[in-house]
Amino acid sequence: QVQLVESGGGSVQAGGSLKLSCAASGTIFSIMKWYRQAPGKQRELVASIGVGGTTTYADSVKGQFTISRDNSENTVYLQMSNLKPDDTAVYFCYGERPIIGGPGVSDCWGRGIQVTVSS
Repeated sequence: QVQLVESGGGSVQAGGSLKLSCAASGTIFSIMKWYRQAPGKQRELVASIGVGGTTTYADSVKGQFTISRDNSENTVYLQMSNLKPDDTAVYFCYGERPIIGGPGVSDCWGRGIQVTVSS
């Protein structure tokens, strides 16, 4: 069964840090991403990482968040530092991989995990 399971969320005061983990099972995703969705807002892409380690970040988190992956553990991480109340959101892990022998990609979402930053 293909699935993504997030962990590491919680509540922290502004200026604090959290590290999210997302453990994948059932397949290896070529690209893994973190999204977040704040109350009343659309889901937004936070960061992505390819299997070779190439990363991209939303402008709003550059220099503040770091995405990494451990391919041996099939896990992606999101290190979040200097957290602000605006970072409060449900964070979702996402993975995609090409469909062998066909067009398009196969993808999967985690259930999401709450991150709350208080001022």
